[in-house]
Amino acid sequence: MSRPKGQVFSGIQPTGVPHLGNYLGALENWVALQDEYSTVMYSIVDLHSITQPQDPQILRDNILDMAASLLACGIDPTRSILFQQSQVAEHAELAWILGCLTSMPRLRHLPQWKMKSMEKNEGSVGLYTYPVLQAADILLYKSTHVPVGEDQIQHLELAQDLARIFNNQYGEFFPEPRALLSVTRKVKSLRDPSSKMSKSDPQKLSTVFLNDTPDDIALKIRRAVTDLISEVTYEPESRPGVSNLVSMHAAVSGQSVEEVILLAKGMDTGQYKNVVAEAVVEKLQPIRLEIQRLRADRGHLESLLAKGAEKARGLAVPVMTEVRKLVGFYYGN
Repeated sequence: MSRPKGQVFSGIQPTGVPHLGNYLGALENWVALQDEYSTVMYSIVDLHSITQPQDPQILRDNILDMAASLLACGIDPTRSILFQQSQVAEHAELAWILGCLTSMPRLRHLPQWKMKSMEKNEGSVGLYTYPVLQAADILLYKSTHVPVGEDQIQHLELAQDLARIFNNQYGEFFPEPRALLSVTRKVKSLRDPSSKMSKSDPQKLSTVFLNDTPDDIALKIRRAVTDLISEVTYEPESRPGVSNLVSMHAAVSGQSVEEVILLAKGMDTGQYKNVVAEAVVEKLQPIRLEIQRLRADRGHLESLLAKGAEKARGLAVPVMTEVRKLVGFYYGN
């Protein structure tokens, strides 16, 4: 059966092995999208990652860790294009052209710049303009749909604006990409359920990684912050800790919150944590073992990424050839 027409693009930074929140919030959806659109592209966006200082060897390892993780989660190079952003030079070229169509006040109001530049008192030019590169990533493949979280909507709106500005100036060329919002609940920190689960959290017990051992997962969930009420209920506002466990349990087991609450009837939170840990281990154990297997063969991962970059270039080069003609960089028929 043929897949419906449409071009999907999304990217993920190479920050090592993803965590459970990344998996449930984005990657599980990425896997499903491979069967829903005619062309699906996933990029490990290493150009974006250097907006923060990087150790070159760690970055190289993180790129391969991310590639292994995506493959282990179910990203299939025969059903989608998986590639490393920096290996397709057209991303940076289109970003420069789009940057020349973007006003500085437009970038200054984006939330990422406000947040990250406040953390560092000042940010790099790369950090300031990286939403333009993000727009170039999307438009380079004439993407029609972009899976995003709610916190990325404003950056997608910039891509839509730049498609309109380019089309108004040079003629109708880029489609305006639409958001594919994930319905999966956000996974919160196990130690501070008021904030999202994060790789950068200094509290090691707060985050479950896809390559955590069963013992690691059991320990982290056993130590998860809840409250003094022993009954298991789903009340995110008044009981964020236990509600986070319920939400996590429902997501990894494919059940509804109501079904999970029914299952937990009669248990106290201590007993329920064991049930949640078992469900998370059951979901992640095959992924962990596959990451280990893939990571042991560096050459295979590098070869897969090289083939993906070749496919991506095959789509990017014709688009940039047209862009150069439209902008006036050279003559051509």
